[in-house]
Formats: sequence, structure tokens, C-alpha cells
Amino acid sequence: METTHRVVTGDSRSLSELEDDSVELVVTSPPYPMIEMWDELFSDLDPAIGESLEAGEGRAAFDRMHEELGTVWAEVSRVLVDGGIACINVGDATRTVDGSFRVFQNHSRTVDAFEGLGFEPLPEILWRKPVNSGAKFMGSGMLPPNAYATLEHEYLLVFRNGKQSRRFEPNAERRYESAYFWEERNRWFSDLWTDVRGEIQTLGDGELRDRSAAYPFEIPYRLINMYSVYGDTVLDPFWGTGTTSLAAMVAGRNSVGYELDEAFLRRFEETVDEVPEYSRRIAKRRLEDHSAFVETRRSAGETFEYEADNYDVPVTTKQETAIRFYTASAVRETEGGYSVSYDPLEEAGIRADTP
Repeated sequence: METTHRVVTGDSRSLSELEDDSVELVVTSPPYPMIEMWDELFSDLDPAIGESLEAGEGRAAFDRMHEELGTVWAEVSRVLVDGGIACINVGDATRTVDGSFRVFQNHSRTVDAFEGLGFEPLPEILWRKPVNSGAKFMGSGMLPPNAYATLEHEYLLVFRNGKQSRRFEPNAERRYESAYFWEERNRWFSDLWTDVRGEIQTLGDGELRDRSAAYPFEIPYRLINMYSVYGDTVLDPFWGTGTTSLAAMVAGRNSVGYELDEAFLRRFEETVDEVPEYSRRIAKRRLEDHSAFVETRRSAGETFEYEADNYDVPVTTKQETAIRFYTASAVRETEGGYSVSYDPLEEAGIRADTP
């Protein structure tokens, strides 16, 4: 198996390098309107945004910021296949503008934008991000009634492009090999993720670090496994430090990213060589975690009806029997990106007849 990964240096308000219906999944974390670290970016895109902020017109600036994001979402609608999934990681913002403190609900505006483009909202996921401060409120401190709750979560908004789910040929091998374990399904498809925490990107350049968001690898890796199959193409129109592309490489999917700042691409070059080792470590971890799950169930007197085809482990459902992990064996730089080769993971687990 082989995947390709392209990074386009350009403005994602026009995904001109991509044809209609050319990607199966979108996983991205856009700049959050009304978070101060993104003010300059949005003002460069539309000077009226900077003028509104200077004038203390928070709502006008907020609206214009989402108008800029809306042009990207319209392009996402064009390039995403029918039934394809878009996963948008976004957080709300709290800010004092013109002497008034309020919350700017980025998640609800994003839902409105996607619904307006004909997407069907699917159940969203909340994940808890780390909060460094011990304070859980702002405003009047310990005195009611003017304190405010601290935002400690972000939203993973999930949308389907159109009313119908994706169609596959009967007994599509790549779909069945892409299956996840039953216990992974139960954990991943919960609407509240408490076992994923934000992480600060480790970047050598201090300025880049200041302009990167907390976007842990586990989030795009899970979403890619949940909503795509081997060989699909994953798009990230707000590429940043390339976490989505890294997850796609590890998960055996193709990827395309759009990024305005070439400095992030140079930083990614220092990370991509680690993909083969990282890929094997994650695949082995998933298989070992499943083996531990089996042992726990058996110790509680449970039995398993099915056995995996490619590993010496039992599984809970028939849909899991064809599951197969592929690990990156080589990463080669190509014109405009990378090519990754894979080998199937041949790793013994626990035998199905282990007492």
C-alpha cells in the first residue's frame, strides 16, 4: 500500500488545485474568530475586521471573520464527495470588547454555515482541553452574581455532505480492513472525550510556537479512523503544523493541506522522518490494548464468538474479523509533498483459545 501527501502553500478560500468530489474526509482546526492571536490574520484577509475591532464593534468583527471562514467552507462543499464527512475542531471565545465581556459562539456560527451549504449535522463531540489556571471563573471572584464559567472544552463538529451516507461496493476489502475494535468504537463514538488532552506543539521557532494552536495528534487520528477507510484522501484547509497530515500518514490515508506560511512546512520536514517508527508504535499499541481488553473480559467470565483473520486475537463482532493494521515502512519526499509506503503489521496477539 502507498499513500501520497501534498501541501499547498496558498489561501484555502480557493482550493483551485482540487477537483470537485476529490476528497472523502475533511479534518481541520480553523483560526477561532475573536481569539486575539488570530486578529492580525483575519485583519489581513479583510481590513474592515481590524477597523471594527479598533472601533470596539465586536459583533461586526465576529460576523466578518465568519464570512471569511465561510468562503473556505463553500470550497469544502465543492471538493468533498457526496456522503463525505467534515470534522471541524473549534472553540468558543470569551472577550471584552468596548467594555463588555461576552462569549462569541464560534461553534454555533459554524453549524449555521455548514447547514446553509446543505450539510447534515451529525452528533458533535466535546473534548476537554487543559486549563493551566486553578481559577474556574472570572469576573467577581467569590462574590455573586457576576462571575463567569471557564471554557474548558472544544467542539468537534461533524457534518455529512448531503443526506445520504457514502456508498461502497459490496464486501469492499479496504473498508473491512479499516474496521476498529468494538471497545474502540465505544470509546471513540462517545460524545464526550475526557481521555484526550490538548498539547502545545513543540516547535523550534518561538514565533511559530506563538502562532500554533493546541491540537493533539489523537484527535485527527481518531477522526480519520472513524470517518474514512484506507486509501481515502483527507483534506486540512488550515494545515498549520501538519498534525492532520501526520495522522493521515500513520493511518494509511492520503492527505492534502493548505497553509499560508511556508515556515510551518519547513518545520514539518523535521517531523516526517519519524512517521515509520510512530506508525508501528501506534498500531502495536492498539493491538496490545485489544489483547488487554480480551484478557479483562475473559477474567470476568465472558467469551468471544469470533476470531480475527489476521491476528491471533478474538473479537466481539463479525465486522471486526478482517481488521488489519498497516505501518509505514518508508517516507519519500516528492514534488510538492511526500509518498509513504506501508507493510501489513504482522504481530501475534493472544490466542483465541487462551483460557
